[in-house]
Amino acid sequence: MMEFVGAFFGYHGDKAIGEYWRRHGATGFPHWGDRSTFVRQLANLGQIKALLHPHWAGTLGAFEAPVPLVDGFPVPVCPPKRVSRHTLFRGEADWGFCASQDPYDFGFHAMLLTTAEGVIAGVTLTAASMDERDSVFDLPLLERIRGALLGDKGFIRPVLTEDLSGMGIALPTPWRDHMKDSRPKSFVAQIVSVRRRIETVIGQLAESFSMERNGARKLLPLVSRIYRKVAAHTLGVLINQSLGRPLLEFEGWVTV
Repeated sequence: MMEFVGAFFGYHGDKAIGEYWRRHGATGFPHWGDRSTFVRQLANLGQIKALLHPHWAGTLGAFEAPVPLVDGFPVPVCPPKRVSRHTLFRGEADWGFCASQDPYDFGFHAMLLTTAEGVIAGVTLTAASMDERDSVFDLPLLERIRGALLGDKGFIRPVLTEDLSGMGIALPTPWRDHMKDSRPKSFVAQIVSVRRRIETVIGQLAESFSMERNGARKLLPLVSRIYRKVAAHTLGVLINQSLGRPLLEFEGWVTV
């Protein structure tokens, strides 16, 4: 739980989380030990942490959502100007394109699956150069979706729509400006409105949980920190539900 609270405060590294609790919780943990012991304990609890997110998400009904949402975001590991001198993640990280942020980034790409209420159902990490439309098939729980999977304009591809249709999944998206859309305007407006929820979640992961500042130097710690932040976000949603608050309203009930 200390790890999730640290992630909620935006501390992305094990060392930073340990230092936070040493400053603010030392009196409650008189046998704290040194930093290496704390980091080793976090690593040893990896399997337990991996079970907590799906447990919390299941409690929130994330796996029975009638219309899940899908979107992706970059997970950079190095500023573009430093890539030529960067030696970490060799053969793993690569260049990717993100139209909504800096056009090009070096690192990985995360794909997120949420409910229309903003509960994270799953996340997967792929190469930054991998097309989002290809990454859809790496999504956890994809085989459990029946009905519709709501995407944005970046997921428009006839072959993708056909392949998902064969799995019993429709892929409604807003259409590009040059495409003639004969669907009712109220239906398109509803798609755009519902999709804002996953954009809100991605914004929270990036800003409040420092998802794009992971500080990892190897792939396994990077994946572990991504799941830590996802689990922390889901825990926050669960707490809000128990308090009768809006699910994605985290301000006001936690302070550093």
